[in-house]
Amino acid sequence: MNNDHDQKMRNILTSAKTIASVGLSSNQEKESYWIVLYLKEQGYRIIPVNPTATEILGEKVYPSLSAIPDKVDVVQVFRKPEDVPSVVDEAIKIGAKVVWMQEGIRHEVAAQKARDAGLEVVMDACMRATHRRLMIGPKPIEL
Repeated sequence: MNNDHDQKMRNILTSAKTIASVGLSSNQEKESYWIVLYLKEQGYRIIPVNPTATEILGEKVYPSLSAIPDKVDVVQVFRKPEDVPSVVDEAIKIGAKVVWMQEGIRHEVAAQKARDAGLEVVMDACMRATHRRLMIGPKPIEL
């Protein structure tokens, strides 16, 4: 990763307060559950978006981004790449500032649409791993 990309992600992680996690699973065996739990523990407000659940991590779940009554800073995407365009459309509609596609998720056309609408875009990056790397840094080695 280049320094400009790292700085952009650091700025997002520093300024973001509310993260809408689209496709967050209530299944504790899924990686998304643990990624979002970590972010919640770091002080971010988490809003789960999943049409099949009512509560995840003690938070009320919304069926779609459009159903969220509050302002959202980051739309975090845990969906297949082919689902990204509709998520981006909703992110633009609700006035989100950032679309963050988790590790393994890329969609260049949707990303460009988001950028054209003034949103920041991060693709193919785990928000937890990025937060640990950029905001916490390496742990000192105990001898």
